[in-house]
Amino acid sequence: MRIPLKITWRHMEPSPSAEEIIRERANKLEHFYDDISRCDVVVEMPHKHHVQGNLFAIRIDITVPGKELVVQRSPDAHQAHEDPYVAIRDAFDAMRRQLEDYSRTIRGKVKTHEVPPHGEVFLLDPEHDYGKLLTPDGREIYFHRNSVVDGSFDELAVGTPLRFVEELGEKGPQASSVYLIGKHHPTP
Repeated sequence: MRIPLKITWRHMEPSPSAEEIIRERANKLEHFYDDISRCDVVVEMPHKHHVQGNLFAIRIDITVPGKELVVQRSPDAHQAHEDPYVAIRDAFDAMRRQLEDYSRTIRGKVKTHEVPPHGEVFLLDPEHDYGKLLTPDGREIYFHRNSVVDGSFDELAVGTPLRFVEELGEKGPQASSVYLIGKHHPTP
């Protein structure tokens, strides 16, 4: 690391082997984000139990441009942290995930979920078993009675919101699967 790693031991004696693991793990964090300007690690044994094992708390503070990332692994939530090496591993794994997320955000590679095609019924012809829906961008999409999932064609009315799967038919765009949107009709 370009900036020296600061390790603080609270309520316990420093452990050379644990310190070596912390240094190795901290160095590996630069593989996930290379502009880390500060890394502080606190290893603490907040309670000394006489009947059962001591639990370790780990806190990692990392500063990157424009943000401070913090991981706090407290012993209350993690019984496995009777082993300081497990507590260190878990804390650094959580920090690695935060750095990966931050790196993706900075690069603009954040996952987005595309809204499925949707629209509302603007024409129904029950006599001929078809209808048309209008998309938000003004396109007209044909659908047949058999395309309405769960056989709910008869529940449709002008203005009913729908989600659909679009395909190209003989006469233009058509919906191959149509789903009612609403309280009693979850989206696919």
